[in-house]
Amino acid sequence: MPIGPGWRITTPAGPRRTARAAGGATGVRRGVVVGSLAIASLLGVTGTGMAVPPPPDNPTDAELAEGRQAADDKANEVGELTSSLAQAESRLADLRTDVEFKMEQANKALVDLQAAQEAASDAEAQVAVARQEADAAAADIESARAKLDKFIAGSYQQGSTIGSVSAYLGSETPKDLLARSQLLQAVGGSELHALEGMQQARIEKSNKDAAAREAYQIAQERKGEAESAKTAADAARATAIAAQRDQADRTKELEAERSRVEDQLSAAQADVDGLEGQRAQYEDWLAQKQREEEERAAAAAAAAASSGSGGTAAVSAPAPAPAPSAPVGAGVETVIARAMSQLGVTYAWGGGNASGPTYGIRDGGVADSYGDYMKVGFDCSGLMIYAFAGVKALPHYSGYQYTSGRQVPLSQMQRGDMLFWGPGGIHHVALYLGNGQMIEAPYSGGVVRVAPVRYGDIMPYATRLIG
Repeated sequence: MPIGPGWRITTPAGPRRTARAAGGATGVRRGVVVGSLAIASLLGVTGTGMAVPPPPDNPTDAELAEGRQAADDKANEVGELTSSLAQAESRLADLRTDVEFKMEQANKALVDLQAAQEAASDAEAQVAVARQEADAAAADIESARAKLDKFIAGSYQQGSTIGSVSAYLGSETPKDLLARSQLLQAVGGSELHALEGMQQARIEKSNKDAAAREAYQIAQERKGEAESAKTAADAARATAIAAQRDQADRTKELEAERSRVEDQLSAAQADVDGLEGQRAQYEDWLAQKQREEEERAAAAAAAAASSGSGGTAAVSAPAPAPAPSAPVGAGVETVIARAMSQLGVTYAWGGGNASGPTYGIRDGGVADSYGDYMKVGFDCSGLMIYAFAGVKALPHYSGYQYTSGRQVPLSQMQRGDMLFWGPGGIHHVALYLGNGQMIEAPYSGGVVRVAPVRYGDIMPYATRLIG
């Protein structure tokens, strides 16, 4: 009798338990015999030998469809979570870029503030010098005026019509002019010229004092603007860091959720694989049984032989590694050697100068959470300062470094050029090594490393300081 997909065979263990419940060893023996006879009749054989084993479990089509649907549902859920996670990771990448930009803007504000403070200090010193010079000139004039007044007073007591030195200063009436003429006759030309010279010097010193005070006032205003800009940059950086943290938390939640559903998908797929495996085993069993029946029928007429075939798969050789780019020049190689000597050095925001790695500085957010201010290392622009120390002094701000040399299109970039990221605001810099590779100080928690050039958000020009 043929066995359909819905058939299941009860093993002897089942009847044995039933027989015991019915009562006694006799029932057990009867159940074993009946079970054996049933199997024998199903297989179409008699006696003790059976070429084909008992049939395996055969899941129904409904069970298979249900398992496949469950796996499909989980796969769809994983797909949706993957899409959401991709969006979250993209948003996180954008926010990370924004944080890098805000951190570099904070670097810029710090550099500008330091420059403004130095300018204000210089202007203050100039004010002090100009004030001293103006006071000294005024004192000299007062001394000379006192001497002339004394001379003129003596002349008046002797019957002269000469008045005080005020007759000399700003005479406008005929009487004043006469007094001035008498003064000119009484006082030697050298004394008069000396007094006029001192008055002119006093005017010049006063003008210099006024100019110095005006310059100091402007410097103080610039300092105030720089302080305000730094405060705003720090606030913007803190806001960006908070947004990045929130997005990172959301991304972690999505990753955990996707991982959980992926486990469920694996379990559902395993169930489907198990059911399909059972179906395949059952179909193999049917095929084996059919072959046995065919062999029996053929054995009655003649012996038959079967043959098989096989093949081999070709293995493709791996692509050769690209050859290293040729050195551009000794200066470039020196710069690259200096940068490469720092591979593995810790990233520290605000760290690095012409002499090497330094302690980082606080940023109030991501860098602080990594303890950058307690680490000795480089940030992206600090690494460039060290690499190019023997070529050109660079400011500790990637935005200023972008305009520090000759800018060339990316299609013409060469080994030793600086690459920048952040249309709308520079936030990262790296040194190009050739063959699509660059060296960079990437981010808090990282180390100086060699990495493939990233072309997302890259600036359209490379900056060349050598060649």
